[in-house]
Amino acid sequence: MEGVGIPKELIPSVCPYCAVGCGFYLEVEKGRATGLEYMPEHPTGEGGLCPKGNAVLEVLNHEERLRYPLKRNGDEWIRISWEEALDLVAKGLSKAVQEHGGRSLGFLASSRCNNEENYALQKMARLLGSPNVDNCARLCHSPTVVGLGGALGTGAMTNNIRDLENSRCILAIGTNLAEAHPVVSRWIHKAKDNGAKIIVVDPRITHTSWMADLHLRLKPGTDIDLLRGMMKAAIEEGSIDRSFIADRTNGFEDLKRSLEGFTVEKAAELTGLSAGEIIKAARLYSRSEASALLYSMGITQHICGTDNVRACTDLALICGQIGRPGAGIWPMRGQNNVQGTCDMGAMVEFYPGYKRASDPSSVDLFKTSWGAPSLPEGQGMTSTEMMDAALEGQIRAMYVIGEDPVICDPNTSKTQKALESLDFLVVQEIFLTATAKLADIVLPAAAWAEKDGSYTSMERRIQWIDKAVPAPEEAKEGLSIICEIARRLGHDLNYTSASEVLEEINQTVPAYRGATRSRISNPGGLPWPCPAEDHPGTEILHVGGFSTPDGRANLAVVENVPPAEVPSPEYPILLTTGRIVVHYNSGSMTRRSPSLMERDPELYVEVNPEDASSLKIADGSMVVVSTLRGGTRAKARLTNAVKPGMVFMPFHYHGANLITSDARDPVSKIPEYKAAACNIVPAE
Repeated sequence: MEGVGIPKELIPSVCPYCAVGCGFYLEVEKGRATGLEYMPEHPTGEGGLCPKGNAVLEVLNHEERLRYPLKRNGDEWIRISWEEALDLVAKGLSKAVQEHGGRSLGFLASSRCNNEENYALQKMARLLGSPNVDNCARLCHSPTVVGLGGALGTGAMTNNIRDLENSRCILAIGTNLAEAHPVVSRWIHKAKDNGAKIIVVDPRITHTSWMADLHLRLKPGTDIDLLRGMMKAAIEEGSIDRSFIADRTNGFEDLKRSLEGFTVEKAAELTGLSAGEIIKAARLYSRSEASALLYSMGITQHICGTDNVRACTDLALICGQIGRPGAGIWPMRGQNNVQGTCDMGAMVEFYPGYKRASDPSSVDLFKTSWGAPSLPEGQGMTSTEMMDAALEGQIRAMYVIGEDPVICDPNTSKTQKALESLDFLVVQEIFLTATAKLADIVLPAAAWAEKDGSYTSMERRIQWIDKAVPAPEEAKEGLSIICEIARRLGHDLNYTSASEVLEEINQTVPAYRGATRSRISNPGGLPWPCPAEDHPGTEILHVGGFSTPDGRANLAVVENVPPAEVPSPEYPILLTTGRIVVHYNSGSMTRRSPSLMERDPELYVEVNPEDASSLKIADGSMVVVSTLRGGTRAKARLTNAVKPGMVFMPFHYHGANLITSDARDPVSKIPEYKAAACNIVPAE
């Protein structure tokens, strides 16, 4: 009988979607992944997977996977050899350096690639003299890196995910985690079963708000007003932790003075909530024996995103809700390796291990470590600044790995023009994405299960996975591609394996020093910081002190900044965007998954029935949503989940980010995806 006697192998793996880092086993037969088995021993997922994780083989084995190097020939693609492709890439990058200098190069690392690939890419970029190396964290959690990092000394999740079970109050603000990070919901439900109170702050009714004991439907863009109101209430009622403040923080008196002219009633007026709701939230959060604060892009993707994060941190600190089981700050990160990519130095502000690029001693350290006579000093251009610079002729060539800015950037028409204006563009990908279609050379890359390497989840959990199946046809592992290009450019990244790169990471990134391959190969790996090979890893940060120079956390004085765009007679409605459970980021993977597309196949916009009536929009009808940047077609969904005066659109589909705002936070440079003034009319 067919199939009898064929050996099956179960190979441990990690989900390639969100940053929870759930583990599972790939069932492999004859070099092909044919099924999944759950991993109940995984400390975070406990065998659970969301719809995306369950459907992941539909992407891995997809017929549209890139299989051969491609060269553009007008509007067509020509299949070429790897030798020709690598030579052309080296020639294109070298020409830009020779004619315009190393700073004319831009590099986008990938938070879908492993730590070793991203470490090698940022190293190559800097050896070529370019400080312009960034990743998708710029568009989602750069305020966490700079805001939380500035306050606590470490811009990362303070506690592990399963520790939410120990919380007695959970404040989720600006995060629809039940859809974006479904497996996390199980730990919140466990906390609730143990008596925890759940507060959800979101203008929309969401899957997450269904869990709430208290749902605060504030006006969009008033998060700081709410948080300041909660701080004011806690201070007035004496429910702050004065000993924690005195022993472990700086700046409380300045913060307190900044709130002297502010009242809970004023916060209520600004947010559209009642004073009673704000006081209740403050009491629940400040008085519980262990409170957790969770946030995501509803907090970060604003022109005041960094201040939003600092306000969240201020609340946690003055209430002493940090550094204990169940008490801390949980930034809900998006991509499977966005934490690791930042740790590896694929950000313009930092070399590996968050050594500041503006600090000459950091640069000297890596000159010595890498044997480099010179390296660029100072902050380079962020991902969106690179697009501006490309339009201005300052960035001449770009190397993009596993990112799709034509779909993901705000105001994507501008991004497309920027990429089209380059002298040379190379894209390394698993599918021919919208960005890849603009490239001069496309390099077919191995997907996560087709290569060795480590990934770091949002709870700082470093996990190693071994290659389970071969890449399709001539597709290559990303590390091999990067090393071959670097060699052709005169820089010998002489790595023969991902393990060899990890050994260098162990030496150059102190938090990873004890995270050797053998130690992180077990299900669940190790959470950093893991400073030595006999160290168990750190589940909870800031237990005895903070990672700042003086060991104390820094409170900040912040005030709300309204969105860059507010409704007007021409654009009377506020558009916000976010995630939905069956899709992921640009949709380059999930929109190729038949089972997921069956659930949500097209772009839609949620409209309140009251607005729909005045706009003469019917449920299920096609509409055109327009902003200052243009218009896009979407299907209308009438729902009370959104308040009158606002609409919601998922950003996973082509068209959504054509119209989002590219106004930026002045500190972290994150764009304001979460607020754009729009108009909606029935489609013709």
